[in-house]
Amino acid sequence: MAFVDEYDFNLLKNEAENLVIAEMEQQLASESEMCRCNECIVDIAAISLNSVKPLYRFSLLGTLYASQAMSEQIYAETVKKAVAVAIKKVKKNPAHD
Repeated sequence: MAFVDEYDFNLLKNEAENLVIAEMEQQLASESEMCRCNECIVDIAAISLNSVKPLYRFSLLGTLYASQAMSEQIYAETVKKAVAVAIKKVKKNPAHD
């Protein structure tokens, strides 16, 4: 049996994804010129997530830790800046024509 088949890795969750997606929604609400195709939106999410510290959790205790870390102002500002940079990058150079 393969290693990956022995364990349930679906239980891992990166709470940073929720923050990035919420911030994207907020910032993109005022970006009327931005392409909203799936490729551009997912590119923004990926670029943003690659530049912020991940907040993986597995258990209830992990959820509490991630929630506490997410509420910190410094982390929220980091996410906000990462999303703004990603939007500018994708807007300037989308992966499609």
